[in-house]
Amino acid sequence: MTYEGTLTKMQTELGTPIQYYLVFENSFLNVNQLLGKEIEIIFDGYQCLNCGKEKKIFRQGFCYDCFYSSPAVGDWIMKPELSTAHLGIADRDLEYESRVQLRPHIVYFASSSEIKVGVTRDSQVPTRWIDQGAEQALAIVEVPNRYLAGITEVALKNHFADKTNWRKMLTNDIIEVDLMEEKQKVAALLPAEVREFFDLNAFHVESLQHPVLEYPKKIASLSLDKNPSFQGKLTGIKAQYLIFENGTVFNVRSNEGYKVRISV
Repeated sequence: MTYEGTLTKMQTELGTPIQYYLVFENSFLNVNQLLGKEIEIIFDGYQCLNCGKEKKIFRQGFCYDCFYSSPAVGDWIMKPELSTAHLGIADRDLEYESRVQLRPHIVYFASSSEIKVGVTRDSQVPTRWIDQGAEQALAIVEVPNRYLAGITEVALKNHFADKTNWRKMLTNDIIEVDLMEEKQKVAALLPAEVREFFDLNAFHVESLQHPVLEYPKKIASLSLDKNPSFQGKLTGIKAQYLIFENGTVFNVRSNEGYKVRISV
């Protein structure tokens, strides 16, 4: 059976294990059902997720023009401390930015390689943790806008990593940590504007079970631009990666906007 369409990041559903779905224009696929099976991925071209044109993808599923014009990929996305909607100041589109920035945000710890600190909207819990391949995650503080979350992350990343080591995450080389114990240490590190929102006991540790039959010892990343046709046995799904028996891994999110055919 063949599924075809433009890749977007896999949709997920919290469960034991987590359920993953590839959603295309006219069909969807429960990827968990492919574990242990041979699948083929064929690259058929590009389609910008913003303008819909068949233009080469530049970053994050967008063509070059859309990447530098759409409010959905402003600098404040990757650097929340640059958010300015709380001041009534636009980056690219104040209406859009207010809708996204001026809502509750969570600053969290995740254990996916070593302990890391991150930021997400409240509506993206636990999706954000699943997308990062976290084994465990714990909210540190909930604040009313993205700016406050951003300056909190900046303060904490002087003491904790702010990026996942994806190779360690995919080989399951993970350092065990007590997230509650780590949370106890951060109260004195928080910016003054954020301390009123901190409650040590407000959240619990979330444990996540990923659908992986076998972790590889070594990994190699699949690039559809260099290898437009790939076939292999699927042995795991973690974060936004498909893991194959030979150690090849395919990052679905990094290939958003790529048109593919997937044969089972």
